[in-house]
Amino acid sequence: MKVLPFKIPKPKNEALVYQEDRGRIFYDELHQHSEIQISLIIKGRGSFIVGDTINEFQENNILVLGANVPHVFKSDPNKTEESIMYSLFFTQTSFGNVFFELSDMADIREFFKDSEYGMKVLTNKKKIIKHFHKLNQQNKIERIASLLKIISLISEAQTRPLSSFVYKKKYTDDEGKRMNTVFKYAMEHYFEPITLDEIADKANMSKNSFCRYFKKRTNKTFFQFLIEIRIENACKIIYENPDVSISIISEQCGFKNIANFNRKFKEIKGVTPRQYRTKRF
Repeated sequence: MKVLPFKIPKPKNEALVYQEDRGRIFYDELHQHSEIQISLIIKGRGSFIVGDTINEFQENNILVLGANVPHVFKSDPNKTEESIMYSLFFTQTSFGNVFFELSDMADIREFFKDSEYGMKVLTNKKKIIKHFHKLNQQNKIERIASLLKIISLISEAQTRPLSSFVYKKKYTDDEGKRMNTVFKYAMEHYFEPITLDEIADKANMSKNSFCRYFKKRTNKTFFQFLIEIRIENACKIIYENPDVSISIISEQCGFKNIANFNRKFKEIKGVTPRQYRTKRF
């Protein structure tokens, strides 16, 4: 199976694709596509990687993924209910090479710039969600109108970048398979001790070659990335299990001692685990 580049299947000359993903999990292979993706999470919870950063997704999240930004969704394996996501796929030239360059579109140009690193929409959500729920009843022209309105609302909203670094070159199929193997292994085994020998072997590379390879494509070391995965999962456990002690959560997420966990948590989240728990509840 060729994981990358991942091409959204669509009829020839169709400018805009509306897609509904339904199932216990979303497509959980690292992939990229030439289309910009705007998605609404209807149901489901889990983690996803965009570029160099792991994030959490949950119901009513509105996410924007730029063209050719590598990403992978990992639904929470402990959840049995159906995960549902509505998505729109389009390119900056879907409606002609100059459509989005017209002076009439000046107010939404920042949208395309911001989408390069992915973004999560923080405000205007009710209005955007209302437009998403109309899409499955609309014809193609109405959907284009809804897309423009959604982009306009996102442009006016407060947003947060999903990534701080995106590898600018398109991944080859071999690169995509290798990075997918590494990401999936880290996301599925984050609570275990993972050695450099072990992860380099998964990538079928020498230790030195793997370190250079991973750093070039994510702008961080593998172990920096692994710590972020552990902290993100710790946040999820803290949120879902208010009665579980911080020390137990630290152990569950692969940290050998509580002091290191507290330090790394604060470096990444800006607050201690206990402060995070208080803030969330």
